[in-house]
Amino acid sequence: MTVHHSPISSPPQRGASESGSTILLLDQLRKSYHVGTTELQVLRGIDLAVESGEHIAIMGPSGSGKSTLLNILGCLDRPTQGRYILGGDDVSQLEDDELSLIRGARIGFIFQSFNLIEQLNIVENIEVPMYYQGWHERESIERAKELAAMVGLGHRIKHHPSELSGGERQRVAIARALSNDPLILLADEPTGNLDSENGAAILKLLLSLHDQGKTLIVVTHDLSVAKRAEKIVHILDGRVKEITVN
Repeated sequence: MTVHHSPISSPPQRGASESGSTILLLDQLRKSYHVGTTELQVLRGIDLAVESGEHIAIMGPSGSGKSTLLNILGCLDRPTQGRYILGGDDVSQLEDDELSLIRGARIGFIFQSFNLIEQLNIVENIEVPMYYQGWHERESIERAKELAAMVGLGHRIKHHPSELSGGERQRVAIARALSNDPLILLADEPTGNLDSENGAAILKLLLSLHDQGKTLIVVTHDLSVAKRAEKIVHILDGRVKEITVN
């Protein structure tokens, strides 16, 4: 993967790395959609604060609003009402290009389906976010190799996703999520497509990243995964029903 341009400017990260500071704040967050002449209210006033270095799990039944909340947290969508403060900045009503910049610089995504590019090898897959942030080629390759080694795949950097197990693919996805040193790691059912052994290994890796100070938000249906978080945020009918401290 060739990168020739200079890094683009990233959004400021005011106070985001200070331990114990609020890194993410939702204030009366609401989201509705219009289906014909009907207004469908999905999120109905979500209040949530996440501290720097915290590990929280978000749970709720199908239709509770988890996916909509996840899209807003990941800056893939914007709320209808309310505020979303990320790293000290209100990102609630930013335009698409501004949201894209925030997303690339501040959020590391880990998906249930891995979302790797089959035509690229491990190093190239890990490089993808750095490419869009304008890293120089030599620097992005070196960082990608370091991250591959960190997740236990330093010996397989030339392999493609089709040559990897599910657990190995998720390790690549985690390394890719870390490439731009994001403010938060946002994991959507990160063990959902894995057997119990690989799922346990991925959970252990995520917990080790949290131990290193990463802010981790995991959306999951698996109570055993949620119980490893510091808090469980239970969503029901578009509202926070309760927050359980583990």
